[in-house]
Amino acid sequence: MAMNPDHVSRIQSEWARERPDLDVSPQGLIGRLHRLAGHLTEELVAVYAHHGLGEGEFDVLATLRRAGAPYERAPGELAEHTMVTTGAMTKRIDRLASAGLVERRAAVGDGRRRIVALTPPGLRTIDAAFTDHMANEHRLVAALSPADRAALEPILTRWLEHYE
Repeated sequence: MAMNPDHVSRIQSEWARERPDLDVSPQGLIGRLHRLAGHLTEELVAVYAHHGLGEGEFDVLATLRRAGAPYERAPGELAEHTMVTTGAMTKRIDRLASAGLVERRAAVGDGRRRIVALTPPGLRTIDAAFTDHMANEHRLVAALSPADRAALEPILTRWLEHYE
């Protein structure tokens, strides 16, 4: 089955013509993954925006929601779970607190320790946003057959393990 040349294959052909001394085959994977990540990110952030959230705010709310009741974590834990600096986390928390979606308070049993917790509006927001997010992800992967999805996930997992 011949595939129509895409943007990446056209670039590879040009490089193969101009630099036949180099193996440009990795561009097929890296280029397509890079382009796909851009398209997927656009599709994902559109759902977050529908709920008044940016990608970072969605990530914080989702991390708090995944913690389970009472939906709270220390700011350092949030930064660790979302892989951003504590400075970036502070800005995200500030925005979410201003919107009434999270609150900062003293930890139960240790008044010196601060935690960030979902407020009731924050819980409603992340539950609605996550429901829409999962429907969107199902839509996005529907272009792949169940067999392709089952084959691709362990491949990507092994490749990612190399970096993480």
